Amino acid sequence: MNTPFLAALARDLPLGTVLVGEDVGARHHCDWTRRNPHPPIAVVRPASTEEVATILRHCHAARQAVVVQGGLTGLSGGATPRGGELALSLERMTGVEALDVESSTMQVRAGTPLVLIQEAAEAVGLQFPLDLGGRGSCTIGGNISTNAGGNRVIRYGMARELILGVEAVLADGTIVSSLNAMLKNNAGYDLKQLFIGTEGTLGVVTRAVLRLHPGARERLTAFVAVDSFDALVALLVRMRRALGGQLSSFEAMWSDYYEFAFQALLPGPRPFAQRHSHYALVEMEAFDVAADRGRLEEALADALASGVAADAVLASSLSEANRLWTVRDSAGQLIPTLPHPVSYDVSMPIAKMTDYLAQVSQRVTGLLGKESLWVFGHLGDGNLHVITNLRDANDAAASDQAVYEPLAGFGSVSAEHGIGVLKRDWLHASRSEAERGLMRQLKSALDPQGILNPGRVIG
Repeated sequence: MNTPFLAALARDLPLGTVLVGEDVGARHHCDWTRRNPHPPIAVVRPASTEEVATILRHCHAARQAVVVQGGLTGLSGGATPRGGELALSLERMTGVEALDVESSTMQVRAGTPLVLIQEAAEAVGLQFPLDLGGRGSCTIGGNISTNAGGNRVIRYGMARELILGVEAVLADGTIVSSLNAMLKNNAGYDLKQLFIGTEGTLGVVTRAVLRLHPGARERLTAFVAVDSFDALVALLVRMRRALGGQLSSFEAMWSDYYEFAFQALLPGPRPFAQRHSHYALVEMEAFDVAADRGRLEEALADALASGVAADAVLASSLSEANRLWTVRDSAGQLIPTLPHPVSYDVSMPIAKMTDYLAQVSQRVTGLLGKESLWVFGHLGDGNLHVITNLRDANDAAASDQAVYEPLAGFGSVSAEHGIGVLKRDWLHASRSEAERGLMRQLKSALDPQGILNPGRVIG
């Protein structure tokens, strides 16, 4: 061990928990953005809540800064180490600990990948509806810490709506167990909210009780082309009215993103012969498959007859539906093909989107000398994902300004991926001074030494 602190830490933890030097893999140097990679002084990989508590007691006493890492799929730099930080990885804290079919709840450890939780629920006829493109590698602890959204927010809400209770470890090693499994519990403060969406700055989530929902017999998927943004919004309104609460996803893609996805990743026939300005991926949860398919077919026929939709296809098999979803989920594969990509995650009222994107496009074109913008998102909940391709890393600050500045006063610089480090300096565009002041008070009260994910979310 290269310091007395690390030697003391290793002495109080099982052999192999503390990794130093060459044992620290490069993947612990950065989150998925690949921006500003930096090696931590060591990586600690606890296997229990008690070991997390031991680690944080040592860090608190030594005033040692800690960066918490889950699946490292974040897009805000929150899990990327900064100089002198210790990386606390929850990758060994995995597993479903309890599944109660009668109450539709599941207790899991924080390092459990989202896909394993989904599969465990589906095996008993239920579902955990939080769903992201990174489902295979993101962890539930990371989902909780960023209040993840994903593809089905329009029906089920953000991660916050799906969490009944959590267990967390505070900065001084205190274990707070609030593993509530009841839908109704108004006994005092709802302490889990301190840890949902706060990005590990107030405590480290180690367990959670999740709320499950009935599993659909089938998911029906349609891909719809429209010729204007107004038509895209009109289609959303029609689908909501026709399908009601069974509309689980309404994913929008602008033409440039759609074309890029097919050219880069999806050789073969496209759903539509002609190019259109916008596209929508519509998903309906079916409980009576024949009747619900008929409802969706009728809704699509009405949209076509009215001129709202220009063209539409309804998937006839699971493989066809998966191919259609690949168009939407391909961002994770597309971004690495660009030399200097930056991915943004913003939200705003739908009525503001056209003017906002016009401003961003003008600013980005002025910055880069060419149109370099790809847009897609969860239209039903006002969330847009914007990708730019910079000339080099020196353009990053100007690109951030081009995307974030027009949001001031009506939008959010982070819809579902958190603030982390990369968006921290733009938090003022979405939160008032009074709000930011209260955040600082909470941070000071729960982490007086400022060791947990320092420099993330708030300065």
